[in-house]
Amino acid sequence: MLKGLLRLAPVATLFLMLCSTAHAVDGRRIFTGTLGKMPIVMEVETSNAEKISGRYFYQKYRKDIVLSGIKNAEMLVLDEGEKPYGENKPRPQIHLNIEPNRLRGEWSNDEGKTLKIELAEAKLPAIPAGTLPYLAKLHDTELYEYLRLQGMKLKQGKTETFDGYSLQWWSEPQTKVTFFEIVSGYTPEARDRINQLLMGRLWQEVVGYYECLAGGGVNFYYQSVKPLLITPTVISLNVGTEASCGGAHPDYSEAPINLDATTGQSLTLEDVLWVGQGKPLHYEERNNEQSTDTFTAYSDYRNKELAPWLVGQLRELYPDQLPGSDENCAYGEVDRWPFPTWYFTEKGIKLGPYFSHADAPCAFVDWSVLPYSVVKQHPGGVAVQLP
Repeated sequence: MLKGLLRLAPVATLFLMLCSTAHAVDGRRIFTGTLGKMPIVMEVETSNAEKISGRYFYQKYRKDIVLSGIKNAEMLVLDEGEKPYGENKPRPQIHLNIEPNRLRGEWSNDEGKTLKIELAEAKLPAIPAGTLPYLAKLHDTELYEYLRLQGMKLKQGKTETFDGYSLQWWSEPQTKVTFFEIVSGYTPEARDRINQLLMGRLWQEVVGYYECLAGGGVNFYYQSVKPLLITPTVISLNVGTEASCGGAHPDYSEAPINLDATTGQSLTLEDVLWVGQGKPLHYEERNNEQSTDTFTAYSDYRNKELAPWLVGQLRELYPDQLPGSDENCAYGEVDRWPFPTWYFTEKGIKLGPYFSHADAPCAFVDWSVLPYSVVKQHPGGVAVQLP
């Protein structure tokens, strides 16, 4: 457990060492400093002088406050917060003089209160040894979000046994996001890779929480994690999220995580099951660095080969559930199955069909398991020893 705590410690020390200045990306510039006496982090997008956008957060609270305005000569004039529809009440305003690598000015509201603002271009922190891979990537690609995590610490929770493995639970107190580490079983090297991925996902959920709160309207973000299967060779768990991020209706999503326990690497469905021609594809839906061509090939395979094959297999295995397209949920339609959720069970791979928000209850089924006897006839791109 001490090793797990040490591995997470860099989150609390993100600002201890500073090096080169952060570069603007697509017109975005990031600044740190004070509003009044309170430390803040601000991001402004300045490529269009007539439509400046931005946001900032107090380091104490971490929640975004939206900014919008214009650039007038060498000054930014920004309104704070969202303007409610039909409401003409003045919003707090920020005036900032643009200087080399600095912004200086003041915050004011309609009650006559003013506060001094002093900002300097953010410095890119050096990455401490042992930083989680997810945080290292965030450091390089989303400095604003990386800086938001300054000082955040995890709270140690209960220890439980699941499938014979000891799990240590952790939570982030401010967002209530929770996840577990596996603290028994596997080689130390594999366990370390597994836990780096799991703890990285915890911090990814923390970032998602704050992104949701910036959506406007009445917001909430509830996250839960449930271990599903842990064996000597594979691990499956489910991340459930219920959130209202500014849209007309709240959303509920399930995102299973599947791992090769012997290597600690994440698995895609094509790593385990391949019914196409040639070498199995490997496309990670959460990896936005993959090429458009890779996605096109992946999408074509899923729609033209995998989905029809799955419908045929499921119709043979579960004829009562797939009678045709005239039922409410229409499980026999191919367009329900190109991008199923999936995870390992003791008997086979559990697949979840896709439905729109309006028909979301149809997605929760307990019968759609593809037996390992079928899966093993169509091995994927990774030599996974199935349960």
